[in-house]
Amino acid sequence: MSQDVYLVASGDLRPAANEEGWPAQRALEERLTEAVAREGRSLRRAFAVDERTGHGFVSSQRMGMDVFGGVPREAPVIVATAVWQYSHHVLPGLRRHRGPILTVANWSGQWPGLVGLLNLNGSLSKAGVPYESLWSASFDDAFFQDGLRRWLAGERVRHDVSHVRPFDVDGVDEAARAVGTSVAEGLAERMAILGVFDEGCMGMYNAILDDEVLNGMGVYKERLSQSALVAEMRKVEDEEAAAVRAWLDERGMTFHTGPDPAKHLTDGQIHEQCKMYVAAARMAERFGCDAIGIQYQQGLKEMTPASDLVEGLLNDPDRPPVRGEGGVVIRDGEAIPHFNEVDEGAAVDALVTNRVWSSLGLDPSTTLHDVRWGEHFAGGSLEAFVWVFEISGSVPASHLAGGYAEAEGNRQPAVYFPMGGSTLSGVSKPGEIVWSRVYVMDGALHADVGLGRSVALPAEEVRRRREATTPEWPIMNAVLYGVSRDQLMAQHKANHVQVAYAPDRAAAFRAAGAKAAAFGAMGMRVHACGEVQP
Repeated sequence: MSQDVYLVASGDLRPAANEEGWPAQRALEERLTEAVAREGRSLRRAFAVDERTGHGFVSSQRMGMDVFGGVPREAPVIVATAVWQYSHHVLPGLRRHRGPILTVANWSGQWPGLVGLLNLNGSLSKAGVPYESLWSASFDDAFFQDGLRRWLAGERVRHDVSHVRPFDVDGVDEAARAVGTSVAEGLAERMAILGVFDEGCMGMYNAILDDEVLNGMGVYKERLSQSALVAEMRKVEDEEAAAVRAWLDERGMTFHTGPDPAKHLTDGQIHEQCKMYVAAARMAERFGCDAIGIQYQQGLKEMTPASDLVEGLLNDPDRPPVRGEGGVVIRDGEAIPHFNEVDEGAAVDALVTNRVWSSLGLDPSTTLHDVRWGEHFAGGSLEAFVWVFEISGSVPASHLAGGYAEAEGNRQPAVYFPMGGSTLSGVSKPGEIVWSRVYVMDGALHADVGLGRSVALPAEEVRRRREATTPEWPIMNAVLYGVSRDQLMAQHKANHVQVAYAPDRAAAFRAAGAKAAAFGAMGMRVHACGEVQP
């Protein structure tokens, strides 16, 4: 193996995000260079830092292709990220590369670097590109240094995934299994439509499920345009948008507004979001969509405030009424499942969750979260590794202890959302959860299913965790049963994880079993992750 190891840093398409995240990336690269040097090897950048842009990220697919054009095909390559990155920037070069590939992220919540790592890993897994992966807070711990040493020696970096096994649905009661089978049969018989408002958000190759994968399950895509959504927003009367805002105000949601739209959330931004909510519900109904996904990034970020408030409302059966043709309320008392960032793995999961939970008489409100970060916590009766699950803008209000009365509307961070818009934010209530992920690997559709709980932490610890990540966004502090930090990182093939609540652990087990039965009957390879029992 060559003495030189090539470093590639994939970044964002948005210049502001690359500029603000560059100091963290530079610090990561310095520590990583020292770690490689301790093994007697040299780490060299595959391309120079651009003094004009002020950062050293690959910022487009074309740039990534050109960068890999200068990397020897057999050379070892490390793709290191401290920030959110667009996997399609580097995926073409990595697909063609013949040498060993290592993906690396710093264990930090400051920027979504771990989120970017998991998305890249999921994309490589879908593409069938061999890779190894490591993560570290300091880059001098034994876990990281030993793994790096093995990789540099041409060996596999093997992680403990003993928590993963085939999901044994025979251990679930017959009635729950029947619910899952019935959901799968219903999809196959009547079929379902995913309304996809522009596919391929932020280069998330892993989040695109091919029609051939979906259609055999009875799931089809209605490919919709975000420009059509904007056009539909223009048809919404101001009075209709004002009624949505009044409904939220009456429920007690708090919007933190200010005078400067470049810095603050404004009433005008919220008004546009209320129009988008009405427009999205009407388009879902018009096209017969069973679930919808709005990309927002990149196509809408220069045109309209963020879609996140809309998404949180749609995912909750208790939401502002929207009237369609003939003045009839659209799906009154029902959620219209939304898959954030048009993540189609999450779309299938949300669709099945909605039907399984509804059949079991449970609250079907569901959302995805970013697997953002986490730390060990010891206090009171709790001592465990507690994950920070944190989606970029909204959760259904039913996931908050006080519902809408506890929901906060914060301005979306300008670095990602120049036109602002409100979040639907808060701290997720304590309770039992089922977590899952649908993904493509080895040419087949897989589903990981596990149990856990959202935990209540002291107010100061919650504040610290929010400040260590993105405080404007909603957070779930989650403990996963029987799954360690490194086990989840090693197994999880996506930046997103789907969550839904259950009233107790026995109900969570039944719901997980019913979901696993549905997934299995739909033809997926279903894996139980961790302690999946009542």
